[in-house]
Amino acid sequence: MKIICVGWNYPDHNKEMSRTELPAEPTLFMKPDSAILKDGKPFFIPDFSDRIEYETEIVIRINRLGKNIAEKFAPRYYDAMTVGIDFTARDLQQTLREKGQPWEISKAFDNSAVLGEFISTEDVDMTKIQFSMKMNDELRQSACTEEMIFSINKIISYASKYFTLKKGDLIFTGTPSGVGRVDINDHIEGYIENNKVLDFFVK
Repeated sequence: MKIICVGWNYPDHNKEMSRTELPAEPTLFMKPDSAILKDGKPFFIPDFSDRIEYETEIVIRINRLGKNIAEKFAPRYYDAMTVGIDFTARDLQQTLREKGQPWEISKAFDNSAVLGEFISTEDVDMTKIQFSMKMNDELRQSACTEEMIFSINKIISYASKYFTLKKGDLIFTGTPSGVGRVDINDHIEGYIENNKVLDFFVK
């Protein structure tokens, strides 16, 4: 399986990251399956970074093989969603960007893709999903999927032009504003509407 991630998919996040132009097409990057952290296991801050930041996102799970999927047929290709955390080694990412080098190691390191409990998307309007994240009982991020620059269906259609989607693949659909640093002993909880689907500690 593979993990496809979307960058810059919320206008307010573009603004907080000092980006003046919104993307014309989805910005995609990948994480390996070794990036997955699930079942409420703790996230251990790696020793190669002094600034690990959280990015809270809606994650969808692909349920069938697909290539060159038309946008109108995209809902047939996923069956579940959850809240995930795309962890980023922000200091490392900044250094790599300044050097004009690829920055996968700042995004795709081990345990950098945290997954909550998946719930069904059957009979759900995916353009109206409200999700949020609390850290240490304080609301840090909150958004609705209708704020996305590129909808989930658009992302699936676009990604499938370049990558064959397979059952079990995951798509992180982008983060809203409010990204920030994590430190040891932080407690992170993620919600879809009022349902808590993610709960883990930083070590």
